[in-house]
Amino acid sequence: MWTTVLVIAAVLIGSSMQRITGMGFALVAAPFLVLLLGPVDGVILVNVCGALTAGIILLRVFRQVDWRRCGILAICAVIAIVPGSYVLQFVPVAWLEISIGVLVAVGLTISVNLGRVVLRDRFSFRVLAGMASGFMNTTAGVGGPAVSIYAIATGWPQRSFAATMQPYFLTIGLASLASKFTLGSADLPHLPVIVWVLIGCACVVGLLVGDRLTTVIEPHVARRLLVIVAYLGSFATIVRGVLELLA
Repeated sequence: MWTTVLVIAAVLIGSSMQRITGMGFALVAAPFLVLLLGPVDGVILVNVCGALTAGIILLRVFRQVDWRRCGILAICAVIAIVPGSYVLQFVPVAWLEISIGVLVAVGLTISVNLGRVVLRDRFSFRVLAGMASGFMNTTAGVGGPAVSIYAIATGWPQRSFAATMQPYFLTIGLASLASKFTLGSADLPHLPVIVWVLIGCACVVGLLVGDRLTTVIEPHVARRLLVIVAYLGSFATIVRGVLELLA
């Protein structure tokens, strides 16, 4: 009973953050869902809800999407999903989570401390960000930090970034699920139908709450919140990995 309530709460809060910052679902919800459902089912549920949430938000922000950036990032992410799925079968998840968490924290710190220095956007940056994001999304369920580092470093405007992340996360979420199911590394969590219905409702309610908050939160505040959420996600991933090693 309490596990179901906590899962729904995590989904609701995660979907709200996704609407406000453009990428908060996995970072906020993943640590709790993995703790409540286990590393495999938790990440699968993150992928499912992340794709659903992104698809719904896309209907609202379609005109603000930078489709050129989205296309490059998504293609590179999908390419990196395949090796990520194979790595899961041979490398302990705990070590992957610790490594990814450390790399994300370091990358965020470097990006934030660039101050007013904005790097000129390049094709190579998009390729690197997309591939890193796709790999991290498959192995640890957190694909957002890699693209957030890219956005901060290149000065990508927050509203455009938040909108563009929706078709991006929809694409890599579905691709991650297809890859895992095809390779047989995971299946859908065995939850009662009513729980799936409640999770879907939580996604919608969370998005409505987030939609209302976007009307009062300024873009620069949302960008700061984005950085905070990314840091929390990286630290949570490290802690999760350490706890799995000690278990």
